[in-house]
Amino acid sequence: MAGSMSEKRTAEIVAKFVTAQRFTREEVFSESDPVPAQAGAHGWWFREIPGNIDVSGCEERDGWTLLYVGVSPGPPRADGKPQTPQDLRKRIRYHFGAGNAGADGSTLRKSLGVLLGSELGFALRRVGSGKRQTFAGGEAILTRWMAENATVSWVLHPEPWHLEAKLIKALQLPLNFQDNERNAFAPELKRLRREAGVKAGKMRVLAEWS
Repeated sequence: MAGSMSEKRTAEIVAKFVTAQRFTREEVFSESDPVPAQAGAHGWWFREIPGNIDVSGCEERDGWTLLYVGVSPGPPRADGKPQTPQDLRKRIRYHFGAGNAGADGSTLRKSLGVLLGSELGFALRRVGSGKRQTFAGGEAILTRWMAENATVSWVLHPEPWHLEAKLIKALQLPLNFQDNERNAFAPELKRLRREAGVKAGKMRVLAEWS
């Protein structure tokens, strides 16, 4: 009985997540400021599918396909040290390209840029001191692409990392490559990201971008 109750609860959580209202980049940065400064899980939906991703089995609504789930904040640090304060508003805005958001700080942006770089005309590069890797001038191009082709939804949760594990287990999420062995594209994405990093390491270091 306990098992069936748990499965029912998980199904309810997943249903709530995939039916949550979606918002564009313009709406996220509008004066209405719809994203709450609270803990929760965020889902990223795409109109144009980046790269050669098999989206069979993915959630689709009104022509938009769910490819990625993230949470803010993440789980407590293993060393017990305090985390940098994070919430849905900060994280979603960062992924969408707020301020100096780049591939070095956004797993989602890095994956999208690796998949879209050859099509949009940019590549992962070392910048500044050479320790950071971003898409340099391509970050602005990626931000424009996301404004046209990505929307985001979210649900609130006090400990969203527990929710993230349930969602990755229940849904097909090809852009989540960590702890997502059930998705066929996840290992391919890992490989592509690794190759892009190696190539960046062989190219000259660029000045900081702005």
